[in-house]
Amino acid sequence: MLRRALVLGGGLLLLILIVLGIKGCLDARAHSALSDYTRKVAEIVEGTEQTSEDFFGKLESPGNASVTDFVNEVNADRSAMDGYRTRVESLGAPGDMGKPQRNLELVYELRANAMDEIAEKMPTALGDHGAEKAMAGIAKQMQKLLASDIVYEQVVRPEADGVLADNGISGDDLPKSTFLPDEKWLEESTVSDALGAISGNSGATTGGVHGTELAGVTVNGTELAEGAPATVSSEEGVEVEVQVQNGAESSETGITVAVTAEGNTTKGEIDELAPAELGSVAIPLTPTPSGEVTLEVEVEPVPGEQLTDNNVGVFTLLVE
Repeated sequence: MLRRALVLGGGLLLLILIVLGIKGCLDARAHSALSDYTRKVAEIVEGTEQTSEDFFGKLESPGNASVTDFVNEVNADRSAMDGYRTRVESLGAPGDMGKPQRNLELVYELRANAMDEIAEKMPTALGDHGAEKAMAGIAKQMQKLLASDIVYEQVVRPEADGVLADNGISGDDLPKSTFLPDEKWLEESTVSDALGAISGNSGATTGGVHGTELAGVTVNGTELAEGAPATVSSEEGVEVEVQVQNGAESSETGITVAVTAEGNTTKGEIDELAPAELGSVAIPLTPTPSGEVTLEVEVEPVPGEQLTDNNVGVFTLLVE
C-alpha cells in the first residue's frame, strides 16, 4: 500500500509539474505575443510622428518650394499614411487586444482619410480658382487629425496598457502619438496664410512673360469648333482631348485643364510646357453624357498670366 501510495503521489506530482510547465510556456508565449504587438505599434507610431513633422514642417516653412514640388511632397505624406493604415490593419490582436486593435484601426482610418482629402484639395487650394473653398476643406480635415489624436490618447492607450497590466507585463506600454502638433491648424486663416506663402512663390523662380492658350479640342477623334455642333458616338464612352499651347516666353508646370459638361467638371493636368510647346491631355467624361451637351473647356491660368481670353472655349456636342 505504501509503495502504491508513493507511486500515485509521484505520478500526481509529475502531472502537476507538467501542467505548470505547459501553463508557463503558454504564459510566456502570450507575453511574447503581446510584447511583439506593442513593439510593432511603436514602430508605426514612430513613422507617423515623422510624417507629421514633415507635413506640418512644410506648412510652417515652405521656403522657395514651387506649387508642383509642394503638391508632390504632400502626396508622398499621403502615401506614407496610407501605408501606416495598411500596416495597422495587418496587425494581429493577441490575447485581449481585440478591442484596442479595433480602435487603433479607427485612429489610422481617420488619419489616412484626412491626408487623402488634404492631398486631393491641395492643387486647387494653391491655384487661382476655388482656392478659398479648398483651403476651408483642408482646415476641416485637421479636425479629423485632432479626433484621431484624442481617440488614441483617451481610448487606445488606456485599453492596451490595461491589457498589458492584466498580464503582468510592464515596460511595454504604448507610446504617445500626436499627429496634429497645434490646434491653430484648425483655423482656416492659419491654413490660408501658410498656403498663401506657397502659391505666392509659384512663379518666383521663372522670369519673363507667362501665358497659355487653348489650342484645340477633340472628342472621340472628332475635332470641335465653336458654333458648329459635332456628333459623336458614346458606345465606348466620351473622351475629350485638349491641346494647350504655351504662347509665352517662360516654361510652365502643372497646367490644369477643366472640362465641364452637364454640370460635372473633370480636370486633367499637363506636367510641363516649354515656351512655344504644344501639349495635350485626355479627359474622359464621367458619367457619360447623352443628347445635346454644352461642353466648356478651360485652361486654368498659370501664375503670372495676364491674358486669359484665349483660355476658354464653349462647344456644342451631340452624343448618340
